[in-house]
Amino acid sequence: MRRPTVTAGVRYVEITIPDGRRNVVLNTLEDEGIDYVVFDETSSREYTAVARFSLPTQAVEPVLDRLYEAGIGEDAGVVVIDAETVVSQKFTRLREQYKRGGLEGERISRQVLRTKADELTPGFPIYATMVLISAVVATAGLLLDSPAVVVGSMVIAPLIGPALATNIGVVIADDDLRSTGLVYQVVGITLVVAGSIALATAARVAGLEPAGIDIVAVAELEERVTPNVLSLAVALGAGIAGVMSLTRGFSEAIVGVMIAAALIPPAAATGIATAWGMYGAAAGAAVLVLVNLLAINLAGLLTLWIAGYRPRGLFDVPAARRQTITYASLMTLAVLLLLVPLVSATLIDLQTTQLESDANDEVDAVLAEPAYDDLEAEEVEIELDNDYPLRSIDRVVVVVTSDDFGPVQGLTDRLYAAIAPHAAEPIVVEVQFVVAEQEGDGEARRIATASDDSGPRRLSTLTIAAPSVVQ
Repeated sequence: MRRPTVTAGVRYVEITIPDGRRNVVLNTLEDEGIDYVVFDETSSREYTAVARFSLPTQAVEPVLDRLYEAGIGEDAGVVVIDAETVVSQKFTRLREQYKRGGLEGERISRQVLRTKADELTPGFPIYATMVLISAVVATAGLLLDSPAVVVGSMVIAPLIGPALATNIGVVIADDDLRSTGLVYQVVGITLVVAGSIALATAARVAGLEPAGIDIVAVAELEERVTPNVLSLAVALGAGIAGVMSLTRGFSEAIVGVMIAAALIPPAAATGIATAWGMYGAAAGAAVLVLVNLLAINLAGLLTLWIAGYRPRGLFDVPAARRQTITYASLMTLAVLLLLVPLVSATLIDLQTTQLESDANDEVDAVLAEPAYDDLEAEEVEIELDNDYPLRSIDRVVVVVTSDDFGPVQGLTDRLYAAIAPHAAEPIVVEVQFVVAEQEGDGEARRIATASDDSGPRRLSTLTIAAPSVVQ
């Protein structure tokens, strides 16, 4: 008969038993139905034996807790390592005994979880260095408008460890772990912003990016200084995925990139906008950083608590519960307050999209009239003002292709009357007439500007592009 083989979810445990605790340990293992071996300890230290046994992953935490409750003490040495294969009928029964399904079914033990959090949090000098390098790469990527470089900055940012350490420390009542995680997170974000300010200022002074340009018009920057509610979904997903990856044995590196994606680029954008003196835009990016940071921690904290992680001592659980509720409540309140500008930005995005759709329909309808047979709509664009972070719709720009040199009288008023009712607030409707002229075998555009007698919120400009033949 073939013996059962288990190849996944196995931990190999070794306990160095203190003097006077041998019977306690062995009796507990017998009661749990655990197959074990015992070796006498001969090193002349205050230990009598070493017990070794295999456990299903989900059994490690309750078995170790029971051993501690039985009185083996903190001086007992415990080692837990991964095992590849166990061939044992008794182990199979033990695994069925501890198989509980749901979120707790295959999660790693509290002891292993804490160790992993420590491993993912490097020493402070290394952490600070890696964060600063990430800040430099992110800042360069944003200034270059290079998504590939920005992604590179996320890969090298060691932010997953501190985020997880903070929340693990809260739910298992480990004050040292919680404090370390909090300090690392705050210092890390501060270093990114400071490093970004320094590099962006140097780039501006050196003329690598002209000081007069609207720096936040860069696509990679614009989406970070005017965030919307969807940004929150990224942070919440990163927090949940971070905890799930750690507790279920998935790849922490991939999830670490996701956490960094929610924090590093907006923190670098904060520094760039500050260096350019665009403090409203900097405030918008800073709000995104804070919302994402809080959301990552809130999602991680709740996921850990729902997964069943608690302190070891029975009397420590109520204190940990109160601490978890306090932290979760404060973070939830802060997120809700910071969501106000994000909701406002989201509403503006929705209004902009709707107005652009309505304007396109109205422009097509007007230009379909017989009086405008020689005109063709080339583009309809909605422009926002520069009042970061809470921007509003400033104007609707309609680009019309014309065969005649000069604005078409009355068209601007006609388009304004059609488009303005769709806007929630008074807007400017600007009509740009692009005149194409033949030059050689192709079409050329020459540049000039003219305006008609339209009203204060109705502008007409004639745009003729500089000589360049379009093949």
